[in-house]
Amino acid sequence: MNASLAIAVDGVARSFGNVHAVRDASFEVRAGSVTALIGPNGSGKTTLLLMLATLLKPDAGTIRIAGHDPVKDPRAVRSAMGWMPDVLGSWGSVSVRRTLEITGRLYELSADTSRARAQQLIELVGLESLADQPTRVLSRGQKQRLSLARALVHEPSVLLLDEPASGLDPAARIDLRTLVRRLASEGVAVLVSSHVLAELDEMADAAVYLELGVTASNERVEQSKAQARDWRIRAVDAVQLATALGTLAIVAGAPDHLGTTVSVTGEAEAAQLLARLVGAGVAISAFGPAVGDLEHTFLDLSRTTAEGADR
Repeated sequence: MNASLAIAVDGVARSFGNVHAVRDASFEVRAGSVTALIGPNGSGKTTLLLMLATLLKPDAGTIRIAGHDPVKDPRAVRSAMGWMPDVLGSWGSVSVRRTLEITGRLYELSADTSRARAQQLIELVGLESLADQPTRVLSRGQKQRLSLARALVHEPSVLLLDEPASGLDPAARIDLRTLVRRLASEGVAVLVSSHVLAELDEMADAAVYLELGVTASNERVEQSKAQARDWRIRAVDAVQLATALGTLAIVAGAPDHLGTTVSVTGEAEAAQLLARLVGAGVAISAFGPAVGDLEHTFLDLSRTTAEGADR
């Protein structure tokens, strides 16, 4: 296995009776990168993550985590991998600090190392004021921070995150993005599943799209990326903008409080439109895609899948 490949999934499938949760998943995640796992509810994301985390056995296909097979050598995988599920229970009467110390001991760290690591992680995730409080007093967002800290106790080289921003306030979400990017810069491979695509756009280097248990091919993803998309324009003088768009024969949507939308195919065409508007004397105050790259691709893939199912 290529040393830079931290996660390799090939032809993986998993069913529960007649329910085919994952039909055919294939993708790779490289060390030092953040990859988004994207799909609608029921697409198989959680089932796929559970297989990567050694908690479910695939019916078909192969998985390698840091070069190890989670079926044949789950212990080696768990040593290399940090796993943050969507909801992770805690011992309600045990303090945050002691929870992390116990987790360290479960990963066979020494008592001294576990204590030192617990303090590092408490500071890292911003739980200093609650370090010696029982976990039952934590809010949903604070429990998410503790869950992330637990996943990092043994300094894993691969990190699986399922809805990590759930329950976090805006400041904590920014801190999470910063931390994830920092971990990637240190060589950690991160696979993160989230419904908040705007968050992933600011965090991820690459994306895996899962629909009806099947990962979209690179060709389909590239085709979707190339489809026309809405760009939003805002000008100092909205009337002047509307007049200029009419003169240039550009079809635009009805303006709203966010601006005016136009359909554009690719960044080169967007740049040309901006140059033409500026050349016409329009003072542009904002110009950019109406939705992020991941959301645009996801919506187009979902549309083409639905159209295919209707045929």
